[in-house]
Amino acid sequence: MSQSPHIVIVDDEAPAREMVGDYLKMHGFAVTLCDGGKSLRSEIETKVPDLVVLDLNMPEEDGLSIIRDLKSRINVPVIMLTATASPIDRVVGLELGADDYIAKPCELRELMARIRSVLRRSTPVKGAAADAAPAKESKDHLVRFGTKWLDLEAQALRDDEGNEHPLTASEFGLLKVFAANPKRVLSRERLLELANARDAEAFDRAVDLRIMRIRRKIEPDPTKPAVIRTIRGGGYLFSPSGEKA
Repeated sequence: MSQSPHIVIVDDEAPAREMVGDYLKMHGFAVTLCDGGKSLRSEIETKVPDLVVLDLNMPEEDGLSIIRDLKSRINVPVIMLTATASPIDRVVGLELGADDYIAKPCELRELMARIRSVLRRSTPVKGAAADAAPAKESKDHLVRFGTKWLDLEAQALRDDEGNEHPLTASEFGLLKVFAANPKRVLSRERLLELANARDAEAFDRAVDLRIMRIRRKIEPDPTKPAVIRTIRGGGYLFSPSGEKA
């Protein structure tokens, strides 16, 4: 039997984190509760969780700086809990590498659905290593993006030497859409739809930010993008050969 996913809940309000923790335990998740960035850091030193649910508004250290620090250490999926209505925090959080967000006070069933969805997007990475040997026979799952290779099975981005370059679940989602639609102009709306992103308000701006980050990783010259090109008034186009317009 596979192990229960381990979720860390970070919230400075004890009743809120305990309510979320109890609900997730009731549905079979292994849960650790943390009251802020400090306890989260000591937790991840001993064991890397499968996912972190993080409150953005905390007195000691705000959630955005925790996300920045967390993502610089480990590639763990993060769902933000946002009490503020401002999409700016959400956009910044997504730009820092968070995978999803939910407004507080949250509907627990919706939070659980989001957790399951993010885990589904991020778990194939672990499973892929086990059957990597036979996969080497076929290169069908590898797509060339500029200076890198996208491994669709392992959800990984690698250079020609085989070194892996960190990719968030949302960046992988966009690259996968481009890989399936080469030489087609995709509007932001179409990209969001195909990548199953929600909330156009926060995600629309985040698409541009994510593509900017992807370009830094794959373009021979990120200042003159030739692999993922901007089509004025149209959206974006993946040019597999990286030819300029």
